[in-house]
Amino acid sequence: MSEAVACKDGHCHGHDHGHDHGHDDGRCHCHDNAGGWEVSLKLIVVTACIYAAGLAVDFFNPNGIMEAAWVKYAIFVVPYLMVGLPVLIGAAKGLARRELLDEQFLMAVATIAAFVIGEAAEAVAVMLFYQVGEWFQDRAVDNSRKSISSLVEIKATYANVERDGAIVRVDPASVQVGDTIVIIAGERVPLDGVIVKGASELDTSALTGESMPSFLEPGQEVLSGFVNGTNTLYVRVTRPFEDSAVSRVLDMVSNAASKKAKTENFVRRFARIYTPIVVGAAVLLAVIPPLVIDATSAAVWADFVERACVFLVISCPCALVISVPLSFYCGIGSLSRRGVLAKGGNYLEQLARVETVVFDKTGTLTKGSFHVETIAPVEGVTPERLLGLAAHVEQRSTHPIAQSICDAYAERLGIAPTLNMPEHNDDVTEVPGYGMCARCIEGVICVGNDKLMDREGVVWTDAGQPGTVIHVALDGAYLGYLVVADEIKPQAHEAIEKLKALGVGQTVMLTGDKEPVARRIAGKLGLDRFFAQLLPGDKVACVEELLEQRGSDAKKTLAFVGDGINDAPALARADVGIAMGAMGSDAAIEAADIVLMDDNPARIADAVKLSRKTVANARENVTLAIAVKFAVFVLGALGIANMWMAVFADTGVAILCVLNAMRLLRSK
Repeated sequence: MSEAVACKDGHCHGHDHGHDHGHDDGRCHCHDNAGGWEVSLKLIVVTACIYAAGLAVDFFNPNGIMEAAWVKYAIFVVPYLMVGLPVLIGAAKGLARRELLDEQFLMAVATIAAFVIGEAAEAVAVMLFYQVGEWFQDRAVDNSRKSISSLVEIKATYANVERDGAIVRVDPASVQVGDTIVIIAGERVPLDGVIVKGASELDTSALTGESMPSFLEPGQEVLSGFVNGTNTLYVRVTRPFEDSAVSRVLDMVSNAASKKAKTENFVRRFARIYTPIVVGAAVLLAVIPPLVIDATSAAVWADFVERACVFLVISCPCALVISVPLSFYCGIGSLSRRGVLAKGGNYLEQLARVETVVFDKTGTLTKGSFHVETIAPVEGVTPERLLGLAAHVEQRSTHPIAQSICDAYAERLGIAPTLNMPEHNDDVTEVPGYGMCARCIEGVICVGNDKLMDREGVVWTDAGQPGTVIHVALDGAYLGYLVVADEIKPQAHEAIEKLKALGVGQTVMLTGDKEPVARRIAGKLGLDRFFAQLLPGDKVACVEELLEQRGSDAKKTLAFVGDGINDAPALARADVGIAMGAMGSDAAIEAADIVLMDDNPARIADAVKLSRKTVANARENVTLAIAVKFAVFVLGALGIANMWMAVFADTGVAILCVLNAMRLLRSK
């Protein structure tokens, strides 16, 4: 089976999959039905109505019109072809590719055999039930990789280019390497380049996932997708548009799915074993007994050929086709009640075998919002005074760190800062990349980083711990420091513990943050490994490295958990992509296979546990169906089982399997 590549327009091109309704490789399958056919719900309903009318005519047989065999064939051949033609075409294509013994081949042979022995109604029932099961499975399979429109939003639609002393707005694709572009505060960076003039804070979250803005100065690199926060920047373009960071992210999301290993659904893997055994047994039943009894008797040959046809019809996997997917649908339904949305039953199979879980940090294991973690005043200064002075200055700023300091002060005292506010904005001076100074009744308060303290001639104390350190000085006297850090989610530790209790071998964290911060988070949560300072391409590379370390053992799968646009390529590349749905980006949710609606990472362990129950339930259904079918096979081979006995056995088994699958809905 050839691979399908999800293209940027959301369609597949140039690949023929036959009637591949499982869509179990998780990629785009816009036109997978054999010969371009698509069995829709409307077609199934219409076919069911025609079939019911045919059954009514057959049962009541007005004026004896059903006495002629050709009339029965004429009544049932139309609904048979309506739902069965895609399977027949798929079986024919399988023959052409020498892929003979799959479930489509068995369906085709069994239903044609039913027509041969005069059981046309049963042939239609087999195809109709098969397509009902397939339709439900198609609806469960995701089409998330057909659209990456949310990613396009991080791509700038224009670039301001400096030409002949004037600023001209042009298409980013027309900008040449070496041109100088101008990025005004609030604009998105259209192309990769190096700052030649200006300094500003930039929001890098679209690519790094980190909510902390980065202060960049002349000589430093900026990437497309960043958002300029404060001052105008002049940037010399270093890469053409098609090689820019945003374009690479778009390409990675489009193509990462094509690298994902195919995952065959449960029934298809089983059919590889079941179908050749059944077909071989039918052939032996048709040939061996006549040769032993009387090879010259046409009646003996006819009798055993008919038994073989009955045998093939009995072997038709209706119960399997319906009951096994139903186990996965019930598993998906049970997960959805817990706030976990799975986009296909095949992803539950993958999740049940997960061996490695890889987490993004910000927004996944941490809240993605800053809080004051440490308040360290010098001797003689109270924590409240240190925090109050810092909040008095920072309340003039919209920076995330400034907001976290103000929130911490308000939360600590339950009141607003007690110092008098400056009467004019000129009393507050912001030094980009350093911090802020304010002149008030108390004196000159300076709040900022190490560089600001050095600039003001203040002797400061090294915090010696990861996080963003904010120093506070009053009239040149050092008062202490605050450490601001991203807050770990309260359920994160529980998530790691639950996964390890379930036997997950390795937990890994990937982040665009600095190594000391990553090391602190990983240590607190008990993660096995971490990788820091990563861009989207680096995250994909890490995922691929971990997949390679897994080796050829396909039973061990890798899950990636993320929430941001920058996580989309890694989500698409992993065996199972899990997105945070409540606060996650549209791009991450589109690229993921499973979505956590309440952003609680502890739900991952619940999903793993229930996915294992679901796979076990499906195997129970397979065992039950095969056991009953084997008994009917024996009766059919002896000429005891008739066609409607086979239908009853198959229907009864299907009902039992349905009841067994529904237990998953009550799973605690």
